[in-house]
Amino acid sequence: MSCGALVRAVAAAALPHRLQLAHSARLRALANSAAEAVSNGEASSVQQQQGQPADLQPHGQQQQQQQQKASKPQKQGKQPKGKKGAAPESTSSDEDIRKLRIQKAEELRAAGREPYAYTFPRTHTAAQLQELHAGLGEGQVAEGASVAVAGRVMSRRFMGKLAFFKLVDASGSIQLYIERAVLDEAQPEAFAAVKGLVDSGDIVGVRGGIKRTEKGELSVTVESLEVLTKSLLPLPDKWHGLSDVEQRYRKRYLDMIVTPGVVDTFKARSKTISTMRRMLEEQDFLEVETPVLESSAGGADARPFVTYHNALGRNFTMRIATELHLKRLVVGGLERVFEIGRIFRNEGISARHNPEFTSIELYQAYADYSDMMDLTEAIIRTCAQAVCGQLQLPYQGQVLDFGAPFCRATMHDLVRDKTGVDFEAFGGDLEAARAAALEALRQHSDTYAVQQAVLKAPSVGHVLNEVFEGLVEADLQQPTFVLDHPVEISPLAKPHRSRKGVVERFELFVVGRELANSFSELTDPVDQRQRLEAQVAAHQAAVQQQQAAAAVANGAGAAEAASGEEEAYEVVLDEDFLAALEYGMPPTGGMGMGIDRLVMLLTDSPSIRDVIAFPLMK
Repeated sequence: MSCGALVRAVAAAALPHRLQLAHSARLRALANSAAEAVSNGEASSVQQQQGQPADLQPHGQQQQQQQQKASKPQKQGKQPKGKKGAAPESTSSDEDIRKLRIQKAEELRAAGREPYAYTFPRTHTAAQLQELHAGLGEGQVAEGASVAVAGRVMSRRFMGKLAFFKLVDASGSIQLYIERAVLDEAQPEAFAAVKGLVDSGDIVGVRGGIKRTEKGELSVTVESLEVLTKSLLPLPDKWHGLSDVEQRYRKRYLDMIVTPGVVDTFKARSKTISTMRRMLEEQDFLEVETPVLESSAGGADARPFVTYHNALGRNFTMRIATELHLKRLVVGGLERVFEIGRIFRNEGISARHNPEFTSIELYQAYADYSDMMDLTEAIIRTCAQAVCGQLQLPYQGQVLDFGAPFCRATMHDLVRDKTGVDFEAFGGDLEAARAAALEALRQHSDTYAVQQAVLKAPSVGHVLNEVFEGLVEADLQQPTFVLDHPVEISPLAKPHRSRKGVVERFELFVVGRELANSFSELTDPVDQRQRLEAQVAAHQAAVQQQQAAAAVANGAGAAEAASGEEEAYEVVLDEDFLAALEYGMPPTGGMGMGIDRLVMLLTDSPSIRDVIAFPLMK
């Protein structure tokens, strides 16, 4: 059945003596709408006033309005300014709209047009057309142009015998210029069918020519239009979009449709990863994959997720880092390796943290942390240029300069500049270091939590790190390499070759948060064992201290008190990793970087959830 035949059937069905048909109310509404458009040359509809077509009103409401119109005139209340005589606004719920759109899909099928198409051979994307016809003047027609495009209808506007649709595809948008005479010449009453059956949100395919309107809008002059996917639910209001941030994250697919810039963010993320991968491969790095399920968590100090393997009858942890397996591969002879993969840490959720995130970790034999600094700087600079086309990037009201050499300063120097305290002078005197740290912290507001952490710190190195995190981190807005961390907080890094008590390690900070972490990797298996044993002992002591404190506070046994707190997690030695080191690992530099945080910087995104397609939600 043609579109013209469909509309004629609609008009006939609107007659009173045909009310027994299954879809009589729906068909009558379509017929009245088409007749009104023909006789009055009007395009008034609820969609134009409120984002929904008039024929989506509950048919009971339509029937009531028609009965009122047929009977004596009703007294009109005061109408909003600028809408005198306009059609009444729809009060349909999403479910009402869904039911009516399902009926439209059925009508398309009845007319021999499948509302969920299998394919559509398009000739161009919207962006290709915009580029190809950039020189077309206002009011001009592209001679000989014949195009086929497809995408989602984001808005509809009817003006008598003309209609304007905004069509959006993955590349951009283009206007559809729909002229009644052109459509009806090819297929009688096709224009009325388009008006009655195509809604905002539908995915359509069109064929036609190209022109630029008098107002300068490049348009496809539509000769034929077919529904490729009938949308059943209405898009959010075009003026307010998805104003609820939580809804944006929970319904990311909808966020991508209606929120400007979201799709571009995920394209930038993909570009960042591909650029990183290509750069490393050009430098002879080999991409590898390591296990997500591990016998024990290692490579970082973080709470793991624990899962159970039924066939093996035992617990496994999801990896908190890729480090230890990658180092095994270096031992095995792969001198340059990297992995881009998901990391899982059973910790808090914030603008900076998601329990599931993506990192890149790489290792280069016969290199040290100085080489890693140069490589890290080059990776970030290359990604910024590839994604943004420049090295001076706006971020949340400031400009980050990735073109200039990154600042390099030791943790001791940064803390001394901020507080006037030289923690290197304390040697191993923990009490003196605590006292000096507390005195310095009292000079600053909002440091109570940091002071409590200092009181619990088990070493001078831990005290230094607490003061750094509490007072210095937030000041590091421009890219800054923080060098030479205390040995107590760096169990996998080589001792500094010329300074006591610190290791060859850096962390890169940008806008006050850590972006990358690197070591001259510890290759001495005896020293490595001693440090990991100390780390395990310190963790167990902290757990026991927490349980004892909870028991005192709650007046219960330690085990009972701990059950009400966050469950303690186990830290054990990775004996296989230590055995691998005993076979010998060459001098190696390693670096890990948070890809999500890098993409935040490149896309001016304030929250990590903005750059993860489906972030974990509470």
